[in-house]
Amino acid sequence: MTSSVPSATRRPLVLVHGLWDTPRLFRRLERQLEAHHIPLLVPHLPHRLGAVPLCNLAEQLDGHIRRQFGEEQTIDLLGFSMGGVISRIWLQQLGGAHRTHRFISVGSPQRGTVTAQWIPPWLFAGLADMKRGSPLLRRLNDDVASLRQVDCLSYFCRWDLMVVPGWQAHLPVGAVHSISVLTHQQLVSDSRALDRLEQALLRD
Repeated sequence: MTSSVPSATRRPLVLVHGLWDTPRLFRRLERQLEAHHIPLLVPHLPHRLGAVPLCNLAEQLDGHIRRQFGEEQTIDLLGFSMGGVISRIWLQQLGGAHRTHRFISVGSPQRGTVTAQWIPPWLFAGLADMKRGSPLLRRLNDDVASLRQVDCLSYFCRWDLMVVPGWQAHLPVGAVHSISVLTHQQLVSDSRALDRLEQALLRD
């Protein structure tokens, strides 16, 4: 887990990785942000290849945030892929919205993904949570009132083969932007994507 000390001038930023990823996923983004001295928390959320339910991972995320930043510190939050859904559970169901200024969803199956459609819940509960029309996603999308309290942004890759269809990989609220990269992973590794994310994180 990567973390740094809170700053008096910048809101802390929490980066949440996705499936088959670790905090190393964000190293390029971290280097891009170094000059801005943004306090970072990049927790490791072990998901056992997608077997752990996403609500359990959101509870782990909550614990990391509370230990690092206390109960009230306002933060920004960026979730990539499955990490965007985990982040959203924390915002909407665990009270995270009240302390979050900006939430950036990057290539996240906020409306589910066809690639998870035939996954049995008894075997891979976390993957099954990302099915189109899953009970979890229905609950999140049926009541977005708390999400409207947060400055939400979504970025997606139109040709994404991990989140299908790629153009639906966005939140039901807030601005939505396409990034012209070719793959899912390039949303957090390609220089064009990193520049867009940096601008979004620094815009106020």
